[in-house]
Formats: sequence, C-alpha cells, structure tokens
Amino acid sequence: MGVAIRTAGGDDRELVVRLLDEAFQDDPVSSWVFPGAEYRRVTHHRLMAAFTDATLADGRVDLVEDGSACALWMSVPAGDPGHGGADGGDDEFAALRHAVDPDNERVEMIGRLTAGMHPQSRAHEYLWMIGVAPGRQGEGLGTALIGSVLDRCDREGRAAYLEASSERSVRLYRRLGFELTGEPLRLPGGPLMYPMWREPRAAGAQA
Repeated sequence: MGVAIRTAGGDDRELVVRLLDEAFQDDPVSSWVFPGAEYRRVTHHRLMAAFTDATLADGRVDLVEDGSACALWMSVPAGDPGHGGADGGDDEFAALRHAVDPDNERVEMIGRLTAGMHPQSRAHEYLWMIGVAPGRQGEGLGTALIGSVLDRCDREGRAAYLEASSERSVRLYRRLGFELTGEPLRLPGGPLMYPMWREPRAAGAQA
C-alpha cells in the first residue's frame, strides 16, 4: 500500500513542530543539546519550531497525509553551508540561541559545527530532519518520504546530503544510496554525527 504524501503549509506548523518534538526526544543529538529529560521536555520544542519556520519559509516540508511523519528539505546551492547564511552565519546561530534557549550555548554550537562540515562544492537537496511518530516507526514511512525526493534527484541528476545522528541511522540511509563523506563530527562531550552524501543514480540503476 502506498503512502500518501503532501507538501505542508503554514496551517500544518503546529502539527509538524509537535511531530518533530516527539520524534526527537530520545535522539542522541537532541539529548546532547538539551541534557536531562525534563529540561528537554519543556525546551526542545522551541528548537523544532525554529527549524520548522525556517523550512516553511525557505524550503519544503513533506508530510504524510495522516500526520504520522514529516521531512524537512532545503535546496542548497553551491557555496552555501545549508545551515544559515554562507556569510555571517554565526549571527544567525546566535540569534537562534537567543530565541530558543539563551543560556544554552549548545543551541548555537550545533548550528556552527554542522555548517562547518556541510559540503559546499555542489548544489544538492539537504535532508535537514525527518521525524516519524514514536508509535509509527518501523512502518516504512521515513523511507517513503525520503524516496519521493530521491526519485526526483535521480531524474534531475541532483545530489543529496544529510547528517545521521546514530550508527543505526547510518545503516538505514546507506540502504537508500547515501555514503559517509568525510570524518564524523564529535560533538564536545557528546555523540557523533555522520555526514552522508548521495550521488544521483542513473535511470534504471539497481535500487
């Protein structure tokens, strides 16, 4: 059975924020940015809201029709780090920290560090985040969301990029054609993040 996917709009903002907040509560990177379950429970949603607003403004949010999963995509031109402005990005990250959690330097740090390892040599589609409702994981919803964009990338000869937040995620993304690129990023005192790149597949290539 196919998965119905649509492009989210402004009316879907609260649904997307809630979905991402729930999906990433136990994620290693979110746990590093917001250490402590109670602290994360009351604060994490503000970062998810900032990411959602940025993507609704400048990218695209794909949403499973029943609201069980979503993916945040940015079309990144060559020369752009994909996490804010190519120039003066630190100001954007500082503003993000001020808006989300002013006393938490890790909110700013995660943006600067991931921007620093983001490939800039070629235009690509950037999978910023993908979230699946905790009770719906394992149903192939994430694969369907990603696959719809990767099919277009293959038709258009366009690469794709993401940062995986766990070794389990690395294995999942490898099945979709992504490969590790460069060295993993170790967050200070925290987990590894794995940059992954996918070259477009030729028409008719084996999945």
